[in-house]
Amino acid sequence: MRPSWDEYFLNIAKAVGTRATCLRRLYGAVIVKDNIIISTGYNGAPRGAVNCVDAKMCQRNLHNVPKGERYELCEAVHAEQNAIINADPEKMKGATIYIAGVNADGSLASGKPCLLCRRMICNAMLSKVVYYETDGSIVECEPKNITDEK
Repeated sequence: MRPSWDEYFLNIAKAVGTRATCLRRLYGAVIVKDNIIISTGYNGAPRGAVNCVDAKMCQRNLHNVPKGERYELCEAVHAEQNAIINADPEKMKGATIYIAGVNADGSLASGKPCLLCRRMICNAMLSKVVYYETDGSIVECEPKNITDEK
């Protein structure tokens, strides 16, 4: 069966995430406008920095830090941030960002952007966020409408 555009771009985001250098979660992000990919990004250490895969160590795992906490211990730049950094600002206006994540055990991770990424998404003037939730459902919303409420 032919996938919808949302499924198509989320699956591409998931594939982009396979390049991630994080030991905890592999995230990929794809920025799309008019069904054309503008940029991609995955979570990983900044260019030139030692990443967790190569170091075979994650500071957040070492200290049993829960998801969403103590980002200062993490070397990685988020997938959304990398996709925004790599994109042409003019092309991002009104575009959609697709986010997919996979936990180290292979289960789906929520692609819901963290607070800092939400701010960056708004600042990049992206108009829509689409992500996989842990149960495989697709969430579509405006960046300003994303909250931390369940």
